Amino acid sequence: MILGIMKLSDTMATPIEEKLDQNLKVRTGMVHVSDGKSRPEPLRLNLTMELLSLQKLEVVTPTSCHPNGPPMESKERMVQITRQKQGGLGLSIKGGAEHKLPILISRIYKDQAADITGQLFVGDAIIKVNGEYITACPHDDAVNILRNAGDIVVLTVKHYRAATPFLQKQLTKDTPDSDNDVTCAELKADEGYKSSVNSGTISRSCSRPMSICSEPEKRWTDVVAVPLMMAYVTRYIYGTDKLRQNAFEVRGLNGISTGVIHCDELAILSQWLKLITDNVVGLTHLQMKLYNRNFAVGERIEYMGWVNEGVINNNISWQSYKPRFLLLKGTEVMLFETPPLNVAGISKALVVYKVYQTMFRIVKESETVDSRQHCFLLQSSGHEPRYLSVETRQELLRIENSWNAAIVTSVIKLGRKTFAVSHHGKSGGLTLDWQAGFSLTEGAESATIWQYKFSQLRGSSDDGKSKLKLHFQDHDSRAIETKELECQVLQSLLFCMHAFLTAKVASVDPAFLSSIQQT
Repeated sequence: MILGIMKLSDTMATPIEEKLDQNLKVRTGMVHVSDGKSRPEPLRLNLTMELLSLQKLEVVTPTSCHPNGPPMESKERMVQITRQKQGGLGLSIKGGAEHKLPILISRIYKDQAADITGQLFVGDAIIKVNGEYITACPHDDAVNILRNAGDIVVLTVKHYRAATPFLQKQLTKDTPDSDNDVTCAELKADEGYKSSVNSGTISRSCSRPMSICSEPEKRWTDVVAVPLMMAYVTRYIYGTDKLRQNAFEVRGLNGISTGVIHCDELAILSQWLKLITDNVVGLTHLQMKLYNRNFAVGERIEYMGWVNEGVINNNISWQSYKPRFLLLKGTEVMLFETPPLNVAGISKALVVYKVYQTMFRIVKESETVDSRQHCFLLQSSGHEPRYLSVETRQELLRIENSWNAAIVTSVIKLGRKTFAVSHHGKSGGLTLDWQAGFSLTEGAESATIWQYKFSQLRGSSDDGKSKLKLHFQDHDSRAIETKELECQVLQSLLFCMHAFLTAKVASVDPAFLSSIQQT
């Protein structure tokens, strides 16, 4: 019985090669990889949408000569095969009850279903198909049973090595597989085979056809594979501000790392960084959309991704950096030690700040504390500022745009916020209202003393402790009117005021609104 042959051609990697694999874009290229200490070794980098793997070229010894070849003891084994659309089970059989022989696998076709299992060999006798005995079946009945066994076929087999030389001989003679009687006659005529089957002794003959096992095969095999979903790409030496020369590293959610990947040219390095980062961002964005199905509009995630937080030691200098996962969700900004793997994990943040009480500021190059670039500060009222960095300018801009979107969402949802203040020695409340602007109320009845729109604010000043001056312009007289206040939570008031003003500016920018609607 012949169940077809499928031919595969080997492909070798060029510096960065692009090919299609089952409609999925795959890129490969040769790089050098090390653990950061030992000498780098050449490996192939293989990038798909969801996975980055490092591969090495191995010479695969034919199964007949390989320690993982046919079992040395003739015991029954169960092997599962997944039938292919082209090629079926990928094996041929000989023997049958009419020849007083078992159903023997006479040929295994390279790269087809039986071969892929790595557990079936020429000389295996098929005892059961999906649990049903076929030892008493004639050859043609066995063929029909195998053909109609379904897509997932479980074979119970027992290996007879003594039968293999005769099956091999038929292949080397180019005898058609359909010539079942010739092979069976030779098997029956051989006393050595019959005594081997009866006594259970085993020879060391080749287990696969000579046409297959005569030459070694070269194959790319994975050394390490890193899932790109919420993975982390960095050029920095881990935990420092030191850039690697023409090298980078990818760390996955499960703790697996590629090691240090070295590129021969800066242009190739830049290309790999972009390709990998684009896939990471794309997958993370898809995951964000899945999470957002569980949240109302005002509670959705605007951004999530990896950042690095500077850790200060003895208030002297920034000694090291720790990876953090940043989330902007609804009215909150969160930092995690590891990314949340599900919706429930979002509640387990290391740090949670209210967006409208937190300042976001990009650090200028002249203000950076060390060699790390693309840095920003997050400072929430009542907390020490957090010094954070990302790998690229593009990522920093993504965070800034997402922050502005989160500010708008946060302020609109908040609506209004009132702070206890003192005005000319009298206690009152300063209210920031998304629609109405600033207003001051005093007394038990909360009578409104003055009110201004956000657009009327021309400036402010404070003493850094509790005193605040707000400068408004009168609509009619165009004169500047200064209002002096005292507030015991001045920083909180200033941050909130900044959030309301930022949201107002952003909300009237058509380009900004359009970008929010597209995300």
